[in-house]
Amino acid sequence: MITLASLLLLLLVLGHSVRGIPNDVYLKMFAAPQTAPEDPCYDQNRQARACTLPDFVNAAYDAPVVASSTCGTEGPQRYCDRDATCHTCDLHHPLRSFPPRALTDLNNSNNVTCWRSAPISPSSNDNVTLTLSLGKKFELTYVSLQLCPNAPRPDSMAIYKSTDFGSTWQPFQFYSSQCRRVFGRPARLQVGRHNEHEARCSDSGARHGPGGGEAAPSRISFKVLEGRPSGRDLDSSPVMQEWVTATDIRIVFHRLQRLEQQATTLVALEPGHSDPLAGGKYSVPPHGNNIEVTAADATAGAGNGLHYAISDFTVGGRCKCNGHGSKCSADAQGQLSCECSHNTAGRDCERCKPFYFDRPWARATAKDANECKECNCNKHARQCRFNMEIFRLSQGVSGGVCQNCRHSTTGRNCHQCKEGFYRDITKPLTHRKVCKACECHPIGSSGKICNSTSGQCPCKDGVTGLTCNRCARGYQQSRSHIAPCIKQPPRMSNMLDTQNTAPEPDEAEAGDPGTGNGSDRGGATAAAAAQAPYYRTEGGRECGKCRVSTKRLNLNKFCKRDYAIMAKVIGRDMSSERATRYRDPDVADYEMDQEDLGDVAATVAGLVDLETEMDYPSDNGAARYDLQIQAIFKRSKRGASNDVSSVYGIPSTTLKRGPMTWIIPIKNLECRCPKIKVNRSYLILGRDSEAPPGYLGLGPHSIVIEWKEDWYRRMKRFQRRARSCA
Repeated sequence: MITLASLLLLLLVLGHSVRGIPNDVYLKMFAAPQTAPEDPCYDQNRQARACTLPDFVNAAYDAPVVASSTCGTEGPQRYCDRDATCHTCDLHHPLRSFPPRALTDLNNSNNVTCWRSAPISPSSNDNVTLTLSLGKKFELTYVSLQLCPNAPRPDSMAIYKSTDFGSTWQPFQFYSSQCRRVFGRPARLQVGRHNEHEARCSDSGARHGPGGGEAAPSRISFKVLEGRPSGRDLDSSPVMQEWVTATDIRIVFHRLQRLEQQATTLVALEPGHSDPLAGGKYSVPPHGNNIEVTAADATAGAGNGLHYAISDFTVGGRCKCNGHGSKCSADAQGQLSCECSHNTAGRDCERCKPFYFDRPWARATAKDANECKECNCNKHARQCRFNMEIFRLSQGVSGGVCQNCRHSTTGRNCHQCKEGFYRDITKPLTHRKVCKACECHPIGSSGKICNSTSGQCPCKDGVTGLTCNRCARGYQQSRSHIAPCIKQPPRMSNMLDTQNTAPEPDEAEAGDPGTGNGSDRGGATAAAAAQAPYYRTEGGRECGKCRVSTKRLNLNKFCKRDYAIMAKVIGRDMSSERATRYRDPDVADYEMDQEDLGDVAATVAGLVDLETEMDYPSDNGAARYDLQIQAIFKRSKRGASNDVSSVYGIPSTTLKRGPMTWIIPIKNLECRCPKIKVNRSYLILGRDSEAPPGYLGLGPHSIVIEWKEDWYRRMKRFQRRARSCA
């Protein structure tokens, strides 16, 4: 049970623990979670909006001022106030100097610092100039000059502004008691939208008031948009936007008030105009375009000592960022620049940053942020430019034009392949390898430029293929580079059109393999052929089952053949037409590689010469192919086959690697039995009795199978096991 003493002890311990926590830490325990600061240029949905206005500042603070005349520059000088009190100024004496930098330093009413011009002689020109450099474009609200106490007042002065850092100047405001005489302008001018961008002149109308009294400070103030109709809606008036913009301000004092010009209590330069900026976009501390004077009017004398004296030069405004920035800060070079948003750039956010030129730059307004838009170059370019004509044709959607497209692309958006390339539809448009080279065949194509969409090259007559690399159906390859494919003779066309639709035959061996009786084998073959279904080709040839192009090979078949070789077909020549070069029907579609063209031509020419030298009797019904024997898996021993001796009376020639002629009956080719293609390798098995010595032939016991790489080990296995053949 908890006693009262133990409860008091517990409260005491908790009290010490709480007092041990610092106040700020203790309060943070109950503080609300902090939220991210709101972006001044984007809403919560990250949609662009006009940035909040930059801070209102005194743009002239600590800015450099250049004066055309300063008291004491050439040594000690005497100057006099309005009350005829005279003093000495010396620019080289700290307590007697009145430099121009006093105009823009911190204004302290308890310690007034002044700039004073050199004394003005009555016979000399009164003009004195002050030039203030703001260092950047500002949108001004007012310009104010604070006169030094007891200093003579200017009677006529002009305010000028520059928007190009002092290269050119534009009148801003005139003040004079005789506006028409001094500046050639009326004192009271009716202002409308047609002339609101022109400088006006205010007539001081020098009136006499009660004299005497102590002199008090006076001020000259100019409100930039006062009395101008478009001042309330600055965003919709480019004229007024330019009117309030300035980089430099120049004050030109034309003459001082003389003895006959007595000041009044308050001479309003424009008493009839109200303040259009009250509660508007620009806050304005001054109270109108006026020169404030005091009732005291002590004269300064007409002799030496008259001068201009200003204590404070103030310019109220905001850093000009065109609605695309809400803050200004010093950049890397120490210059004041806007912190730009909306993909804009420049010291005033006055342009779009590089590669954001898909729409024209414009000032941000409350209705439209006018955010700069990135060019659509599909990641193939890093530069673009704006084209107003294209922007208008697109009805204000896009006006960017990509420059220096890479990855073999071209077009306004780098969306097309340039000449000599075509679009790879398997890759997205933004892929760096979306455009492939045409690769048109140098002989088969009529040009090097293919279709940029499909990649189809322009082919010569009789040539087909995407790159024009093969002869079309019904054409055969020639030796001409001008016409690489020519129409085939009628007989060859029939052969090309012939399709062997007969079913594949059963590969059971015909006749008794052990008798060695050729006549029995021939009779069995004839009987098998008689039982096989016949079909007729378009050329009129009757064809039966093809027993040569079998798809099955076993050790029994391997043992019953005299030879088994792997050979490549490298050419063909018709023995009955040696001067004419023919092709197998399937050869019409082979690829016209340049090296293959030369090899085939040389092989055919060599074949013709070889036949001429050997002078073997030729059969007009047979075709001859040139083979290159690449491997020998089985061959008959010399004199082992009596079939050769019985037919030709001479022993068989031993096979060896190298060239060999292969004789095939024309009827077999027309029936596509077997299907022979140039530049293909075949496994050929047969008997020596089916061809003259020194040749290979095609007979009823021959087997021709297109070679496959994985058969080499199988044939070697047959070669080892063939030693046990009976």
